[in-house]
Amino acid sequence: MSKSPKRPSIIASFGALSADINAAAPTAAEQPPVAPPTPASRVGAGVIGVAHRAISDIRSERDRLQAMLDSGGSGFVEIDPALVDPSPFPDRLPDDSDADYRQFRESFAAEGQKVPIQVRTHPDAAGRYQVIYGHRRLRAAQDLGRKVRALVFDMSDRDLVVSQGIENASRQDLSWIERALFAARMEAAEIKPRDIKAALSIDDAELAKMRAVYRVVPVDVVEMIGRAPRIGRPRWGEFAKLLAGNQALETVRKTLSDARDRGDSNDRFQLALSALVSVSPDPAEEVEVLDGSGVRLGRLRVTPKELKLTADTARGAAFAAFVQGQLPALMERFEALEQTK
Repeated sequence: MSKSPKRPSIIASFGALSADINAAAPTAAEQPPVAPPTPASRVGAGVIGVAHRAISDIRSERDRLQAMLDSGGSGFVEIDPALVDPSPFPDRLPDDSDADYRQFRESFAAEGQKVPIQVRTHPDAAGRYQVIYGHRRLRAAQDLGRKVRALVFDMSDRDLVVSQGIENASRQDLSWIERALFAARMEAAEIKPRDIKAALSIDDAELAKMRAVYRVVPVDVVEMIGRAPRIGRPRWGEFAKLLAGNQALETVRKTLSDARDRGDSNDRFQLALSALVSVSPDPAEEVEVLDGSGVRLGRLRVTPKELKLTADTARGAAFAAFVQGQLPALMERFEALEQTK
């Protein structure tokens, strides 16, 4: 989708960042003095809130904005972290340990906030915001009692999840299930499949594999397991197949509830998988169907969900047709027997 040359870009909406975005970003030596930001710091709804804006447009504006910030631009506002709510579409699961965050917070305290977070105006609460990305910076500012520097946008739900997806695609530490879970949340928000694939840089085959997991494994089970960074798609696929094939969901939930404070998320995944394997249904029981003389007519396969009669001979096929014709009478006998219990 091509952009109208008259429509302002994100960067042009920040007074001090209104330099020509089509020109190459200046080097440190060439950079002119930056004028103070204008009072209007919030981007108009027509800039990025358009429901059908192309993914390439969003990614391009993000990259251009980052380039201007890296070269010393301004345009952010300072916000009380208490006024910023989480994104309605979480894209990260909690870390197994707070050690990395504590190290980040120490650096944040010593060096200050170098890059502003991005927020949108809250669609339902006047004077409040929702974070697009920069969750750790927001948390650190809140912990340290500081205001957080932020770029403020008016943004639709669709553009919010796509923007988060673009940001996530550049991260190297997202686990497979975090990416799959975010795809699920975009799908739940009625984001088109082509936009989900573009946001996460995946193809049809990978999206299909994600769907095979997140359409079977409930979100609460994924959240109880956690990030599981060492668990990739093949093992999550195995987990989903086992879960779809039996009635063990409550067993898995109980196992994970009991293991809430034991081990890390990789360990919890293994515990849940072991619980599934332990209660998987026995292999189907198959018996021979013999006539009164002991001649085999076919095979009867019985599982908790299936009753299958396979004929091996012409006489076996005739017997199968006879059984089919007797089903109404058998059902009457079954119901009469139930009433006597």
